[in-house]
Amino acid sequence: MQNVREQYGPRESMEYDVVIVGGGPAGLSAAIRLKQLAAEQGVELGVCVLEKGSEIGAHILSGAVMDPRAIDELIPDWKEKGAPLTVDVTEDKFLFLTETGSKSVPTWALPDNFKNHGNYVISLANVTRWLGQQAEAAGVEIFPGFPAAEILYNNDGSVKGVATGNLGIGKDGEPTENFQLAMELHAKYTLFCEGARGHLGRQLNDRFILREGADPQVYGIGIKELWEIDPAKHKPGLVMHTAGWPLENDTYGGSFLYHMDNNQVVVGFVVGLGYTNPYLSPFEEFQRYKTHPAIRAILEGGKRVSYGARAITAGGLMSLPKLVFPGGALVGDDAGFLNASRIKGSHAAIKTGMLAAEAAFDAVQAGRQSDELTAYPESFTTSWLHTELHRARNFKQWMSKGLYLGTLMVGIEQKLLGGKVPWTLHHQHSDHEMIKPASQCKQITYPKPDGKLTFDRLSSVFISNTNHEENQPAHLTLKDPSVPVNINLLTYDGPEARFCPAGVYEFVKENGSPRLQINAQNCVHCKTCDIKDPTQNIVWVTPAGGGGPNYANM
Repeated sequence: MQNVREQYGPRESMEYDVVIVGGGPAGLSAAIRLKQLAAEQGVELGVCVLEKGSEIGAHILSGAVMDPRAIDELIPDWKEKGAPLTVDVTEDKFLFLTETGSKSVPTWALPDNFKNHGNYVISLANVTRWLGQQAEAAGVEIFPGFPAAEILYNNDGSVKGVATGNLGIGKDGEPTENFQLAMELHAKYTLFCEGARGHLGRQLNDRFILREGADPQVYGIGIKELWEIDPAKHKPGLVMHTAGWPLENDTYGGSFLYHMDNNQVVVGFVVGLGYTNPYLSPFEEFQRYKTHPAIRAILEGGKRVSYGARAITAGGLMSLPKLVFPGGALVGDDAGFLNASRIKGSHAAIKTGMLAAEAAFDAVQAGRQSDELTAYPESFTTSWLHTELHRARNFKQWMSKGLYLGTLMVGIEQKLLGGKVPWTLHHQHSDHEMIKPASQCKQITYPKPDGKLTFDRLSSVFISNTNHEENQPAHLTLKDPSVPVNINLLTYDGPEARFCPAGVYEFVKENGSPRLQINAQNCVHCKTCDIKDPTQNIVWVTPAGGGGPNYANM
C-alpha cells in the first residue's frame, strides 16, 4: 500500500459534514433525516453515502416482515410516495416440526413477538432501493460500487473519515493498467452502517474498546430463497415460522416462509452460529428443511428464482457496544440492534439511523466536530426501540438452552409476564468458542440434492448473481496460512467447507497434502467465516468496488 502511494502520489479528498458508510436501511435513513433537518432549518449540509454493492440494494437481503413504525416516523407519507410496502400480513402461523409431522401453535397462545398484524411482507432490497431514491431526491450524494476500505484518523486519534479501496490491483498486489488510486472522504462525523459484522465496525470496536462491559455479540446465519409457486397454493400476506426439525433440540434456529405478491414466496432458515458440532452445515440443514411434508407441499411444482445468505446479529440489548467514539458512531446492525425475538431489524436500523442523524446534525450546527455524539445513545435509551429490545433481552439466551426449555421460558416471559421480568441473562461466549473438536461429535450425513426442491451450493450462488473481478487480491484473508490445515482440519475436520453457504472454502490435495483453497469469487458477503472460524484466522475485508451478489426482490 505504501509503495502504491509513493508511486502515485497523495490521494484526492472530498469534504463533507457527514459521511455515511453503507447504503442499507440504517445509512439511507440517517442520510434522509440529515437532509430533512437541514431543509427545516434552511441550512446547507453536505452528506454522502458510500455503498460497496454495484447499486443501492444489491447486497441487501432479509426475510422480511417489516414493522412500519420507524418508516412512519421518517417518511410519514411513504404510501403516497410509492414505497414498496404493499402486502399486508393477513395471517400468522407457527409450527413445531418433527421429521414427518407438525404441530401448530394456536394464535391465542403466540407471544406478541410472533404476531405481525399491521406489518408488511416486503423485499428489503426493494425498500432500500426506494429509500435510495428518496435520499437522492433530498440531495444526498450516493456512491455505489465504492466500498469504504480504510478508516482515517486525525492527529488526536478521532475519526477523520474513510478511504475507498484502490481499484485495479491485481492478484499479486501490484497495480494493473486499470489502476485508480483510492479517494479519501473527510467529515466532521462518520456514521458506520455496514450491517452485521461490519469490516470497519470491527476495527472501531477494537481501537476504541467499545465492547468493554458488553456481552459477546452472537450471530445467526440466515439463508434464503425466492420461489414462484402454484397460484392455487399462494396466500398473499401469510407469515409462517417453524422451530424444531431438522435441527437438534440443542441447536438454536428456525425457519420463515412468507407469501409475497405475484405468486412468490420467500423461504429461509436461520441457524445460530453458536452451534457446537463442526459437521453441521447450515446450508444443508436448510435444504433438508424444504423436504418436510408441510414445506414440500407449498414449494413442490414451483420454481426457485433467487438465493442468498447473510449473518444477522442476535445478541440483542445486552450485546450492544458503546455506540459512539470521537468522530463517529455505529448504527443499525453494525452495532447489533436486530430484535432476534421478532426476527426483525429493518425498523431498528431506520430508527437508529434517525437518532444518529439528529445527534450529528445538532452537533454540526453547534460548530462541533470529531467529538462523541453522546446525544445519540442518550436518545436511544429513552426511545421505544430501547423499550422493545429490553423486553426481548433474554430471548436468545433462553433459546440457546434448548428448544423446549427456551420455548417454555420465552412463553412465560413474553406471554405471561409481558417481558417485565426482574432477571437478565447474559451471553457468556462468542460463537467461534462454542465449536467442539470433531472427535467429540457425530458426523452428519446429508442427502444429495435433487435439483428440483433441494440444490447444491454452486447452482445456488449462480442465481444470487454474484460476481467478483477475478484479477484482484482475495478479500478473504488469513492471518496465518498454516492454521486451516494444521489446526482447523486436524482438530475440527475443516468446518470452513461446511459453515460457508457459498462454496468459498474447500480442502484439496496438492502433491498428496491437503491445503485450503479459497474460491473468493463465490462469496456472497455473509460474513459467516469471519464469525465462526474457530481460530479467528479468517478476516473478511472489502473486495474491489461493486463485487459480490446482486440481489433482486430479495
